[in-house]
Amino acid sequence: MIIRPRLHWLRMLFVWRGSVLRDIAPQLLATTAFAILVTVLHGRLFQWKIPLTFVPFSLIGLTLAIFLGFRNGTSYARYWEARTLWGSVLNNTRTLLRQALTLADAPAEVQPLAARLIAFVHALRHQLRRTDPAADFERLLTPEDRARLKPLLFKPSMLLLMAGEWLRDRRQAGDIAPAIVPAMDAPLSHLNEALGGCERIASTPIPFTYSVIIHRTIYLYCVLLPFGLVDSIGPTTPVIVAFIAYTFFALEALGAEIEEPFGTAANDLALDAMSAGIESTLREMLGEPQQAPKLDPDVFILT
Repeated sequence: MIIRPRLHWLRMLFVWRGSVLRDIAPQLLATTAFAILVTVLHGRLFQWKIPLTFVPFSLIGLTLAIFLGFRNGTSYARYWEARTLWGSVLNNTRTLLRQALTLADAPAEVQPLAARLIAFVHALRHQLRRTDPAADFERLLTPEDRARLKPLLFKPSMLLLMAGEWLRDRRQAGDIAPAIVPAMDAPLSHLNEALGGCERIASTPIPFTYSVIIHRTIYLYCVLLPFGLVDSIGPTTPVIVAFIAYTFFALEALGAEIEEPFGTAANDLALDAMSAGIESTLREMLGEPQQAPKLDPDVFILT
């Protein structure tokens, strides 16, 4: 996720880090070079004049813009839903820990619950990114909990079960009144819903056909565009082609990037930073002092 102050309008025109220009530069340069070649040859290919005008490109460009708008709107909806789900993870872990600290008669026994909630947050991040949570489990959980989780595929759901077992044990020990149990179980249910929502987004991409159609149409449009413009605008054809190609290539690249919001690309969600933030706020509730994170002023991308 790109985190940086609002830039001056002139600097915004030339910003490089954090933009998709780095990703689309090869195809953009190739398209511009081809447009220069078409301009030099006056729209001829092997002595054959390509009889194109700008009229069909106006119609196709409008249709292509509609498709790109739909694709980007769908991708952003997935991105924002993912961010909302992680916001609910923060809210419900805070709520459950607060209830355990204020409603239980033995607040000293809350540490295992807090450790499991923090481990759940990191386990969810690792599951979504297909990485190994062993290092986080090593510093957070007891050997018994780690051994129980080791052979499992869906570790976050087991950690929610283990948090529920803590609630059951405290009820059986008389530390929590039975009438309070449903209120404390509700945040666990909401965490389970957030887990399921994140898994749904991660396992169900936008249908591949949409990407193929848009990708092919964009490249065919940008390759043929110089033939339709060269007779009308002459030497400025490469400039206009480069501008239009940049717009279409960048929108396609951005939509593809935020379609999978749990990755590590510049515009994906900063799951590392959010996980660390949730852990810090839960530890503060336990009375453990935390230091505000120090961000490198030269680093604008959080993972």
